[in-house]
Amino acid sequence: MISDVVLRDDPTFGPEVQIDYPGYRSTRLRVPTRPLVPSPEELHSLEGPVFGDELVEPGDGDLTAQHAGEPLGERIVVGGRVLDENGRPAPGALVEVWQANAAGRYRHEVDRHPAPLDPNFSGAGRVLTDDEGNYRFVTIKPGAYPWGNHENAWRPAHIHFSVFGRAFTQRLVTQMYFPGDPLFAYDPIFNSVRDPKARALLVASFDLATTEPDRALAYRWDIILRATPFEDGP
Repeated sequence: MISDVVLRDDPTFGPEVQIDYPGYRSTRLRVPTRPLVPSPEELHSLEGPVFGDELVEPGDGDLTAQHAGEPLGERIVVGGRVLDENGRPAPGALVEVWQANAAGRYRHEVDRHPAPLDPNFSGAGRVLTDDEGNYRFVTIKPGAYPWGNHENAWRPAHIHFSVFGRAFTQRLVTQMYFPGDPLFAYDPIFNSVRDPKARALLVASFDLATTEPDRALAYRWDIILRATPFEDGP
């Protein structure tokens, strides 16, 4: 059954995300069926930042401090750098995250997973990178959840990332995974990145150096523009 959902690695596909991956059912709805139509220049050359720097508050990166109480689950720190393809930092980039709670449920009306909602966890945050391209979030390690793609389908624990540059067209949307997840081999979304080396770029590394004693484990995940695999949509 698994072979019908996750394809064996094939180097002929290259490092890109296969947007018509057979085992990922919703790609049938996302893949264009007609030739792409170029948009006029004035529609895709909007100057930025379009989000407005003033909308990002200092506490927006701590997802554990957005409510009156502490959220349930394992507190973690996720940080790293946003770099261009030549290793230079990308300062002033807007980094946004959204994720499920520790029980594997999103605070969203379409999420019907019968797991408890956490009144002290909204699951979204945002920060701006500093002059060296660094970003940092404090959050809760998300849980795995069923997603109905195929029989007994479960998503590995992950955090969604969106990175905005200095213009509206400069956006990367991707997912960060945690090391050693046993669900990797069964997940068609993770495996739609066909090159194993590119796929490895989606997995964070445990970072003892930035772990906060008695408070939170830490994971490092550098985002390399034009190298980190991205999703074909939000």
